[in-house]
Amino acid sequence: MAKSNKIIIQCCLCGAGTKKEQAPTVPYTPEEISDQVVEVAKAGAAIAHIHVREDKVVDGKLQVGYKSMSLQKFTETVELCREKCNKAGVDIIINLTTSGGEYEDYKRLQHLGALRPEMCSFDPNTLNWANAYIFENSPRFLNLLAQEVVKYDIKPEFEIFDTGHIDSAMYYVKKWGIPEPVHMQFIMGVGGAMPGTAENLAFLVGKLPEGATWSVSGIGRAHMPMMLAGLALGCDGLRVGLEDNIYLSKGVVATNVQLVQRAVELSKLAGREIATADDAREILGIKRHCLRDEKTYEPTFKA
Repeated sequence: MAKSNKIIIQCCLCGAGTKKEQAPTVPYTPEEISDQVVEVAKAGAAIAHIHVREDKVVDGKLQVGYKSMSLQKFTETVELCREKCNKAGVDIIINLTTSGGEYEDYKRLQHLGALRPEMCSFDPNTLNWANAYIFENSPRFLNLLAQEVVKYDIKPEFEIFDTGHIDSAMYYVKKWGIPEPVHMQFIMGVGGAMPGTAENLAFLVGKLPEGATWSVSGIGRAHMPMMLAGLALGCDGLRVGLEDNIYLSKGVVATNVQLVQRAVELSKLAGREIATADDAREILGIKRHCLRDEKTYEPTFKA
């Protein structure tokens, strides 16, 4: 199939760590997240990558908007996203995170069977994130995750932080029969992984499996350089959002909508068409999922 001129904009709304003290509009609650999903869909995003947050006592102190893998929070958020998008007449692919870090395997997997998202993240390696903590993705967990995405026909977004991660992703693809072609999301500029340079991105693109689609994001100061390099190299998608970068320019804190709008403008300047959610489904080989029926959907993994 000929490569599409359409480009997929993905917005990662909050991640697990961005705080309101850093970016006042970063969403925490299901209501805030779902409202912003509608906004970024209207601005041109075809995919919304979703983490959830909850208030939690940590080391004796209440932490507002703390990272979470709560099935209840995922359920509330996804249901509100679907309801509000339907009411607003917009369409967007829901991409749920599985990167729970220190959480037990079942907490990182239970929302897939319960909510049946069209996409989910798949981090194929453990990483010393920013040389500060272990971002653990054990073979035990990854084998379970691979089986879940096949079972529920969920498109995995392989998050690639370094060169060997491509080979690791393809190991699970071959072992468990994950449908090809695969989609690779290059995340550049994380400390302890591959720096966000045009040279490094070009090297990674040259290592892609045949037929693979790919998107790119740069963390922090690598954000704009990686968007420009990605467009120059013919990327299938750009990933933006307050999870990865909080600035519109030096000292100017962004909103998720502004980051999507900038990616849309840059893409159009590069001669690319902005993909709708249905365009993205066609490019990525995603079958549209029916809405959740809470009477019949049950997670494979429970406490």
